[in-house]
Amino acid sequence: MDPKGQRVKLNDGHFIPVLGFGTFAPREVPKSEALEVTKFAIEAGFRHIDSAHLYQNEEQVGQAIRSKIADGTVKREDIFYTSKLWSTSLRPELVRPALEKSLNNLQLDYVDLYIIHFPVALKPGETLFPTDENGKPIFDSVDLCRTWEALEKCKDAGLTKSIGVSNFNHKQLEKILNKPGLKYKPVCNQVECHPYFNQSKLLDFCKSHDIVLVAYGALGSQRLKEWVNPNLPFLLEDPVLSAIAKNHKQTPALVALRYQIQRGVVVLAKSYNKKRIKENIQVMSGAVVRGLLKNMLHEGHSLSN
Repeated sequence: MDPKGQRVKLNDGHFIPVLGFGTFAPREVPKSEALEVTKFAIEAGFRHIDSAHLYQNEEQVGQAIRSKIADGTVKREDIFYTSKLWSTSLRPELVRPALEKSLNNLQLDYVDLYIIHFPVALKPGETLFPTDENGKPIFDSVDLCRTWEALEKCKDAGLTKSIGVSNFNHKQLEKILNKPGLKYKPVCNQVECHPYFNQSKLLDFCKSHDIVLVAYGALGSQRLKEWVNPNLPFLLEDPVLSAIAKNHKQTPALVALRYQIQRGVVVLAKSYNKKRIKENIQVMSGAVVRGLLKNMLHEGHSLSN
């Protein structure tokens, strides 16, 4: 199924597909797999592809997109591609070079969405996580309003169609929104969001400012030991979620994804398993799960450490 018709209008007039394919993978996964699964995801019907400089796979993801354009599966305008500005490039003068580096890796003329990955600046350089002799992160002092102005210039230059943020709280968003001379509002805020951590207050804030919430970790299944508290429960094994899924003859994953879409949240489904990729795309053809919103439990569990 091709879900490209299931889209949400952004505050700058562009449209984003409500279901996206997340390409992040742990370091031990060969980068070549990003090429194969991204091609498969596009063949399965995904038209929204999410990656980042941090993931170190944009060369492979770009190759997958270009190959599916070359064989006639899609046109470039059918694909909505998101990239992210990493924390070592938040100084204003580093923003455009960082985007141009991503474009060069992708071998694309533009991205559809470019977002600030984290509202925390790290020491500039090639090292993604710079640390001192004691292993402590080396931070940088950057005014995110100046970073945002650099993103606005990238949009004006046609390097990206839309600009947004990720992992921002409402106060950090307000700083951008209240910036004197603001030219473009963030179109989105991409954050961890799933039934255990539904971000209801942040979602309401974003909706009040016509900012789309994009959910990563929507299946609660990315449990990397350096990022996730291993003592927290597995979302897809939750008894309430499982009961709803059984009642509607769906899988827990599809119910968790549908839950977000019914709330007006754009949702990223990340999997390197082809069977699950085919399963996840079926959320676009599923009937509305009635009563889902009131039955889903918000436990207040962020899966991040």
